[in-house]
Parts: sequence; structure tokens; C-alpha cells
Amino acid sequence: MTHQFDGLPFGPADILLPQNCDLTRWSVVACDQYTSQPEYWQRVEEFVGAAPSTLRLILPESCLDGPNVDTDIVEVNNTMTRYLREDRFRTLTDSLIYVERRLDNGKVRRGLIGKIDLEQYDYEPGSPAYIRATEGTVLSRIPPRVAVRKNAPLELPHVMLLADDRSRTVIEPLSEEKSEMEPLYDFALMEHGGHIAGWRVTEGQAGRIARALRALADPAGFRARYGMGDESVLLFAAGDGNHSLATAKECYERQKRLTPRSQWEKLPARYALVELVNLHDEALEFEPIHRVVFDVEPKALLGALLERFPGAHEGEGAGHMLRYIHADGTGAVTVPQPDHQLEVGTLQAFLDGYVREHGGRIDYIHGADVVGELARRPGNIGFLLPSMGKERLFPTVIHDGVLPRKTFSMGEAQDKRFYLEARRIR
Repeated sequence: MTHQFDGLPFGPADILLPQNCDLTRWSVVACDQYTSQPEYWQRVEEFVGAAPSTLRLILPESCLDGPNVDTDIVEVNNTMTRYLREDRFRTLTDSLIYVERRLDNGKVRRGLIGKIDLEQYDYEPGSPAYIRATEGTVLSRIPPRVAVRKNAPLELPHVMLLADDRSRTVIEPLSEEKSEMEPLYDFALMEHGGHIAGWRVTEGQAGRIARALRALADPAGFRARYGMGDESVLLFAAGDGNHSLATAKECYERQKRLTPRSQWEKLPARYALVELVNLHDEALEFEPIHRVVFDVEPKALLGALLERFPGAHEGEGAGHMLRYIHADGTGAVTVPQPDHQLEVGTLQAFLDGYVREHGGRIDYIHGADVVGELARRPGNIGFLLPSMGKERLFPTVIHDGVLPRKTFSMGEAQDKRFYLEARRIR
């Protein structure tokens, strides 16, 4: 069915699925979760035990700076090779997988597993690529991830790509067509991860998906949706796994330098396995990520904030309202006629410069109650940011290039992708 997707940045892949194992123990949550909670990963370790598991095929980010990281990476690669030798996987050739993930809160998130062409992805701000990052890529975070991936025979994705499919033409029709598909898996996920089920998409369904994607990618329709001029089409935005996808891109670029151009299309590393999700899926919730600045003088910081933006004033008003909390009370600074699309963009640009010049430390906090607790301690100040409406994501990426880092979270940690499918990358 691959030919149906010619010219599109997303399409079917040769997908590896585990076989002859306990799938609940096999699937673990994305490696970039629970980085400050080693007890979580210890519980997972104890639950998995000696069973085959993706825990042995990934390296939690909390381990990237560990003293044994090089040995850990070698062990991951060796385990991948051993699982392949033991026929731990079955191969679904030229396939797409429709996924229904019932979250711990009872809501069902729908997705589509396939591969993207990394030639049509770019994480640089302002890129005209079909697939773009949603947040600024921290280049220092790429090398340790490259170290994990560069010699690995397999990839296991936790990337979630978002499509702005307001009419629900790509994924949602599959929910009424499951009886036509081959069931692939259906099991409970560990640690409040909910439940997941997957079905193999038929060739006829794949054709409809390809037609729907071509309609979304139509330049005239794209510009009409966003009221744009001649901007390049943004078809997919990376919602989760921005740095994972950037790592895949870097590994591919390295292989390109050693490979004749005529062979680039056949490089397995040219592609990356992802889950495509509709931005408008009812189960996909954007939650704000607030800021707390430590080891500063709150009133001096607020004074600098007022000086930074022409016309900025204390109190509520028209523009971006930046609500704050510190030991002496609460309030808001209003920035009229802001340059950025979002409040977080206005605030982050200021905070980065202020901390560089005056010192202090910024942390990114989920939950207004935690912000209040931390911000009321002497020497701290917290800023409560509003939720970003999902409908603002694509226009902001188109207009600003990328969002400021830590702008939003797609659900709680246990709602992130769990590793399950794999693909050969060597």
C-alpha cells in the first residue's frame, strides 16, 4: 500500500510487534517521563523482572548522566540484537496500525502508527518543512540521545505527531471500521497507563487515509484555513518527542554524509516510526506549564519586566496578562501589543534574559498549587500561565517558528506513549 502515499511525508512501514510475551510487562512509558522520580522506574524494574520488555531496549533519561551510561547503551544494543535473534518480533510488512488508547481517566485517544520521511522534517525555527517541531530544540540534549541511537538496530517510538484535522477525516473514520481489520493487540498498560488496543489497517482504508492527507496538504486549503499568504504547508507538528525526532534526524544526516545520494531513499534511518494523532481528538488535553524563578528579588524582577516592554503596567488589561505570586502577595503585569502569539512566549523571552544578566534559576511546574507553595518562599516568584487552546498550536508554529520550551503538556505523564512497536533502522 506504500505507493498510495507517494509524495506524502507519512505512510506505511514494516512494523515489528512483540510475540510470545506478556505485553503488559513488555510496554513501558516514554523514557523522558518521571526523570525526577527514580522510584517510578524502580517499581517498573521490579514489575518487569526477567520478562522480555522494552525496558531493556530503552534508556530512561534519568540514566543519561549516570556513571555507567556507556555500558548501559551497549547493553541496550546487545539486547535488541538478542531479541531479533530469538524471533521476539513478528513483522507486519507495509502496514499502518490503528490504535485506541483508553487513558486512566476513561477517555479514548485514537492514533495511527506509521513512518515519516525525515527529509520532510526539520526542527529549525522558521523551517518550511511539512513536519516541524513545536518547541525550541535544545541542541545540548541531542548528543547523548545520538549515542543511544547511532548503533541501535531498532527504534521504538514515543513520538506523537499532531495533524490539524478539524473535519476528522484521517483517523476518526477508522473507529467505525474495526470489524474490517485484523486485531493485533489488546491489553492493560502498567502504572495507571490505561489500556491499549491496535488493529492492522486494510489497503482500502489506507487509500482513504492517503486521500485525506493529500487534502490537508493542499496549499490552497492550507492558506485558507489559517488566513495565510504564501507560507509553506505545515502538515504535522511534533507534539511529544521533539528531541527524539531531532535525534533521528541527526543520525540520518550522519549516514547521508557517508552514502551516495542515489542510495539515500533506501536508508532505513531515513524514516522514523511515529504515532499520528488528531489535534482535535477529545481525549487530547493541553495543560499549562507554569514558571517559578528561584534565588531572585521578586520586586526587582517585576520592575525589570515593566521596563522591558513599552506600555507594560501593573494590573489587568488588554494584551498579555502575566499573573504572578511571591511572598508579599499576588498580582499581574499586562503587556499590551505583544510581539509573541502566546503569553508564555512574552514571559519566557524576558525571563531568559533576566536570569542570564542577574542570576537565578527557572523551573517548569505542573499545577498551580505547587507554584503557589514554591513561589511564596522568600527569594522566589511564580508566574501562572493560561492554558493554550489547541486551535492556537498550528497558527503559532507557523507565525513564531516554534513555541517556547515547556509551553504545554499533552496530558499527565502516565498518558504519554508506551513503547510497543519497533522498526529496523539498520
